[in-house]
Amino acid sequence: MLFGSELALAGLVAVAAGMVNALAGGGTLISFPALVALGVPDVAANITNTVALCPGYLGGALAQKNDLLGQKKRLVLLVPAGIIGGIIGGILLLCISEQVFHLLVPFLILLAAVLLAIQDRIRDWINRHTRQDGTDGRRCRIAALPVGLSAVYGGYFGPGLSVIYLAVLGLFFDDSLTRLNALKQCISLGTNVAAAVFFLFSGLIVWPLALVMAVGALIGGAIGGRIAGRIDPGQLRWTIVTIGTAVGLYFLIQLFI
Repeated sequence: MLFGSELALAGLVAVAAGMVNALAGGGTLISFPALVALGVPDVAANITNTVALCPGYLGGALAQKNDLLGQKKRLVLLVPAGIIGGIIGGILLLCISEQVFHLLVPFLILLAAVLLAIQDRIRDWINRHTRQDGTDGRRCRIAALPVGLSAVYGGYFGPGLSVIYLAVLGLFFDDSLTRLNALKQCISLGTNVAAAVFFLFSGLIVWPLALVMAVGALIGGAIGGRIAGRIDPGQLRWTIVTIGTAVGLYFLIQLFI
């Protein structure tokens, strides 16, 4: 049985996660450990978290809709790739035993923290070593496969997915980070909604938490999208990296106790 204080805490955590996802990515590094701390089993926490954070991506995408102007072709080709990958990742999550997932969690969290930490270096390397040849439509078709593969990871777990998407998009499209971030929000929304719809039939969603967190994530995503151009995402990112690393190490230590 969940107490009001636990639901309120989950809602506040979701607001923070929604904001972080809209600003820098990595919000799941906050919300997933919070659900586990509230006593939700790992797989159920992951599924509940996926369902709960979907509105946050919607809020972020709507808040950055002006940055999506001229990106219709990218959306038409890449969002479906994210949807298909998200469903495949969801299937893998339900097919793999909870014991295996429990063993993977610390390493997945630490991987997400590392990806978040080296985000700028990845983007700089991409800018130095790639050429933006071909039409935008051709680049979209080529990018669909890596986007889909990234979405499989997103449907299975999720933390760090925003960083992966930004790296992939930066590899194929010569555009501003703000516009690529808006595109990333839409692809992430498709991936998470697809996985969430699939999870609706799993029987593992903790609905009181999911509903409260969904409202919080929507508010946080909208706030994050509106202030995306006025806050230093670098400082926020390093804060999340620190939290993610600490959480990952904590889960890793728990495996050996």
